[in-house]
Amino acid sequence: MFQQNLVITALTVLAITLSACGGGNSAMYRGGAERTGQISSSGPTSLDTLVWKYSLPDKVYSSPVADDKNIYLGCNDGNLYAIDQKTGRVQWKFRTGGNVESSAALSNGVIFVGSWDNSLYAIDAETRGVRWKLKAGGPVSSSPVVVGNTVYVGSEDGYLYAVDITSGQKKWSFKAEGSVYTSPAVKDEHVFFGTLRGNMYAVNINTGQEYWRFQTRHKIHSSPAIDDNNVYFGSDDKHVYAVNIKTGQQVWKKKTAGKVLSSPAIDGSNVIIGSKDGYIYAYDKDTGYREWEYRTEGPIFSSPVIASNTVYIGSTDYFLYAINASNGSLRWKYKAENKLFSSPTVNDGKVFFNSVDGALYAVK
Repeated sequence: MFQQNLVITALTVLAITLSACGGGNSAMYRGGAERTGQISSSGPTSLDTLVWKYSLPDKVYSSPVADDKNIYLGCNDGNLYAIDQKTGRVQWKFRTGGNVESSAALSNGVIFVGSWDNSLYAIDAETRGVRWKLKAGGPVSSSPVVVGNTVYVGSEDGYLYAVDITSGQKKWSFKAEGSVYTSPAVKDEHVFFGTLRGNMYAVNINTGQEYWRFQTRHKIHSSPAIDDNNVYFGSDDKHVYAVNIKTGQQVWKKKTAGKVLSSPAIDGSNVIIGSKDGYIYAYDKDTGYREWEYRTEGPIFSSPVIASNTVYIGSTDYFLYAINASNGSLRWKYKAENKLFSSPTVNDGKVFFNSVDGALYAVK
């Protein structure tokens, strides 16, 4: 039975898109610590075929992340799955005590992922054993970000946590106003995240002290993306925002006809994001001028990723779209068997994405 709160949670986490972050066995939600949605691996600009499809046993709101071998994907049956990229076969699964709507982060042989059992897990990728587990005061739907020797993650308990990646010891925790479903982004000395009270925060990564906060008029489910000047994000108040990372002052905001739960991607001079009004928008990141838009046939909760000058994004109209990043024209689209809430990833010429019914697709 469809539960709207699960959808919201999932999208914040994700909104959501996961991608390879550099080479080897490192990977992170939305391409890296700055969450730009950029993927260095090539993606298909023309659609040829379905490579494989695998059906998980429950609903899925997590987004896939890819290393050189596997796709990692959380499921509402309480498991994190590792699925072979080439064959679509399950290699292993790790059981938690609750829904896994968080999207995983991989670093130096360790997989970090949150669960609705109020925990952040550090899982040894080779042994599949728990290296450590951090208990929070509420469900962890936020996708962790790893920077240096610290992993940052939010919780429904209203805290952002900074955790030592080796020991699992809490370095600090920041009490925000409102639950934290968004996935934090890190730039220089600050970590950025939004809350369901409508605040976007900048917090010092070393001390956990607030640097600034920016107030919107509604909940923030959209995870931030950052460049050298601004942090970009959407709000349930139907606006897309650009806020200066140093001052916390608004640079511009643009209104859409629907809530913006999708998280933005940054492509050159443009910020690209979806809206519940069914449109994909590209805004000039400096001025907010609308460069192009593309209309789908359903609300968009999925977050875009960008590879090979192509925007990949899902819609609740059952389609995965591949859009020319330069002009917003359609390259191709692929119809799944259910709505797409979470976000795709790209690796080695293939796109991996899942529908809410638990089906994971690989197309090229």
